[in-house]
Amino acid sequence: MPHKRGGQTPAHSKQASLPRKSDFTKAFEKDWHRLDRTGRYNMVELKQVMLLIIANAAPLPPEWKDHELAGNWADHRECHVGGDFLLIYTLDEKANLVVFTRAGTHAELFE
Repeated sequence: MPHKRGGQTPAHSKQASLPRKSDFTKAFEKDWHRLDRTGRYNMVELKQVMLLIIANAAPLPPEWKDHELAGNWADHRECHVGGDFLLIYTLDEKANLVVFTRAGTHAELFE
């Protein structure tokens, strides 16, 4: 296959965005330990989506159902780890920082 300069698609490019810095709130840390202890939630999937967000390579694929939140959570985003298992986070594009805020079900996080 011929190699064209300048007309490369992103999949073939050697350029990449710098990975985001990351942090998490105390509430997220408590959520992590609580969820992991129950054994009902796929913590490997949670870690996988966190790494995708940190990697900053592209928007999350549609299966994660990533979207902005409204109301009291207006400056946050949410993605679905699986079923009703959610990850809430904030992005600061200027600082290239993601802060993982909460994890759990809709009932645990919004009611």
